[in-house]
Amino acid sequence: MVQQSFDLALESKVGKGGIPDAAFEKALDDLKPALAKLQAQAKDGSLPLLTLPSDTADLGPVKAAAERLKSGGTTDVLVLGTGGSSLGGQTLAQLTGYGIAGLSHFTAGPRVHFIDNLDPATYAALLAKLPLKTTKFAAISKSGGTGETLLQSIAAIEALRGAHLTDQQIGTHFEGLSEPAKAGKLHPLRALLEPFGTPFLEHHTDVGGRYSVLTNCGLLPAAVLGLDIEALRLGASRAVAPLFAGKSVDETPAAIGAALHLAAMRSGKNIAVLMPYADKLALLTRWWMQLWAESLGKDGQGTQPVGALGPVDQHSQQQLYLAGPKDKFFTVITTAVKGKGPQIDAALAEKIGQADFAGKTIGDLVAAQGIAMIDTFAKNGCAVRRFHVERIDETSHGEMLMHFMLETVLTGYAMGVDPFDQPAVEEAKLLAKRYLAEGRA
Repeated sequence: MVQQSFDLALESKVGKGGIPDAAFEKALDDLKPALAKLQAQAKDGSLPLLTLPSDTADLGPVKAAAERLKSGGTTDVLVLGTGGSSLGGQTLAQLTGYGIAGLSHFTAGPRVHFIDNLDPATYAALLAKLPLKTTKFAAISKSGGTGETLLQSIAAIEALRGAHLTDQQIGTHFEGLSEPAKAGKLHPLRALLEPFGTPFLEHHTDVGGRYSVLTNCGLLPAAVLGLDIEALRLGASRAVAPLFAGKSVDETPAAIGAALHLAAMRSGKNIAVLMPYADKLALLTRWWMQLWAESLGKDGQGTQPVGALGPVDQHSQQQLYLAGPKDKFFTVITTAVKGKGPQIDAALAEKIGQADFAGKTIGDLVAAQGIAMIDTFAKNGCAVRRFHVERIDETSHGEMLMHFMLETVLTGYAMGVDPFDQPAVEEAKLLAKRYLAEGRA
């Protein structure tokens, strides 16, 4: 269960730097049409994102694809994709230790590598060092035309050929994930991989990339890593339940969150900061930053998403947050870590003049730091809400991911923008292709 508390976001509680209570009340009222629209979409099924949590038909094929990727002594799986085709999978993978310093080396089963940023030196070094005969590739692109994924896939094919694999063997080293091909229209990723005999999972046509974390796009790498994908969907169902039950704005956590963001935006807070106090939630911030920025940055509107990680970023960003301009709305995520982790030896603690540490655990300190940060924000006139997660697992993660997606959609509806398109992104893509063809650099 994910719990949201927001009293310390309001001016009546934290003073001048908080969100004016009247602005929040107005935002709650303005969310009513947005929530009604989303509830109608939930009931008529016109927004598949909302019915996804109750869908189980695609889970069997996901598990089968994961087994294909793991079979035959696989040591490494490279996930080729960018943006929404990768960030969702990464935040799920982090539940197993992926991307956590030191821990990522000890994951069970194949090592999973997300190659989400196109860098020639990195990719060349990786292909040169991996045992290619036991390395497999999951190529993910909703449209099938993502330039980065196509280049990565072609380079991987050439590397496998260099390792003396036949074309038939190359086909078994790939798993494709993309939308179905349309009659009379070239589908580049399928045209590249299907001649090798590569099997494909079908990307949900009506769920966009940055919302696809709980589709097979995010669930495939999760299944490779042994995560409970049913539990992820179960958690998501908890977040959408108020929509299907027809709950009011103040009974719908995602609508309350959207109202807070809307009121913060209208009050001159043009930066939204997400700060979890857990390594397993660090990559959640990268996923959320894309979700928020690409969905709401339109028509001169939107707020800048910033990811932070507690407690480490108390030592790098806290000074600005507390003593800088009051133009930020903070969301802090705490977890039930009190009493967990190594216990501190009393004699050693007292010897170095730190008697307060004696008999405590590392989790005790992290729990205290999270609460202290929230209270310090409030005492310094910073608007802050708190999410608390008792246990970081697939169920709570699924609920949190769906909450943030619903919060984003509702905020977009209330702002009067389409939270599902990204017209500004396409311009640079087209220009880059032109420059590539012209040989410009």
